This record gives sequence, C-alpha cells and structure tokens, in this order.
Amino acid sequence: MNMPLRERDRGQVTIEFLGMTPTIIVTLVALWQVVLVGYTFILAGNAADEAVRQATAAEPGGARDAACEAAGLKHLPEAWRGSAEVTCGGSGYVTADVKLEVPILFPGTLSVPFPVRGHAGAVEEEDADGAS
Repeated sequence: MNMPLRERDRGQVTIEFLGMTPTIIVTLVALWQVVLVGYTFILAGNAADEAVRQATAAEPGGARDAACEAAGLKHLPEAWRGSAEVTCGGSGYVTADVKLEVPILFPGTLSVPFPVRGHAGAVEEEDADGAS
C-alpha cells in the first residue's frame, strides 16, 4: 500500500522544529550574554570617563577621590553599581579605573568570574591664576 508523498511527510516540519528548539534557545542565550559583556564594557568606559572628568576639576586630596568615585558610580545601573570599584590617582595627569563584574543572563544575579575594566586619564585643569 503506497501512500502519497504529501501524506508521508505530514508532521515533518514540526518534528524538525522541535529538534532545533534547544539549538535556537542556546544560540539566543549566547547572543544575550555577548550583549551583556559589551554593555558592561560600555558602562565601564563611560564611568571611567565621568570619574576622571570630575577628578580633574576637584581639588587634589580626599575631595578629589570622593568626587571621582561618586561620578564613576553615578550613571551605573543598580545591578552593576553593587560590585563596582572606582579608583582614581595621579597628579598633573589624573587617571580613573573602573572595575565591573559581568552578570550572567540577568543583571543583579550571578557574575562571570572575570571583571571588565575601564580606564581614562586627563590633564588637571588650571585655575585662572595658573595654579592647578
């Protein structure tokens, strides 16, 4: 008893889709994780830029460190802010380093074991009288 070709293949597309579903899901998860890594690099660089910008305008000493850290943390989303480390240093040429952890799938949960670092530097601003 021969069946027509059309009836023999009935349901084949459904079976193939179900077989590919895990591959599709794993691919989407991997792409989302790559997006999170890239976004964390962007956040780290921006935080370092903001921190060094504020540090160059502040008076050297404790006020500079406080302004630098506050500016570095100001624009970070809450999920990244909790584990962020902002350090500033230098005299004449001020630098800011920001270290962020990359979340796994959902910001605010587990993190990838390697940190993302952002670095920025700028020359100190001078007052109108020529003092730095």
